[in-house]
Amino acid sequence: MNIIQSGITNKTASIAIIISRFNQFINNSLLSGALDTLIRIGQIKEENIFKIYVPGAYEIPLIASYIAKHKKYNAIITIGTIIKGSTDHFKYISGDIYSNLSKISIKHFIPITLGILTTNNLEQSIERSGLKMGNKGSEAALAALEMINIIEKLKKNDD
Repeated sequence: MNIIQSGITNKTASIAIIISRFNQFINNSLLSGALDTLIRIGQIKEENIFKIYVPGAYEIPLIASYIAKHKKYNAIITIGTIIKGSTDHFKYISGDIYSNLSKISIKHFIPITLGILTTNNLEQSIERSGLKMGNKGSEAALAALEMINIIEKLKKNDD
């Protein structure tokens, strides 16, 4: 039986992080968690991390598509916060973002991880950005690191 699994350190990987400025006070905590994980745990060099700020979460897939198309990075981490309001806007925005990011990832064969919170209220967002529920930015960074290494192992296995 052959099994492919991987760790989370990779000293040579390049990672793009797309960060929404909307709900920036939450997103800054998510970004801090992602950066800490990439640098301290993943051993990614700071010069191999490229940060791009966009107006809101809805703009993330366009930039992700551009980055993926140019194949300069090993993974993309997305950071944003969508808080439910009193209309269905939340449902359409979050569904569209998730669907498009998945399609981009598959089309361009690049891991795109979700550090995008979809919460019912501000309190849940705060909890998921570093308090009771951990830090979803850090979790997205861990997933990106592992996926980079799995893809590298799969490529070596193909040779």
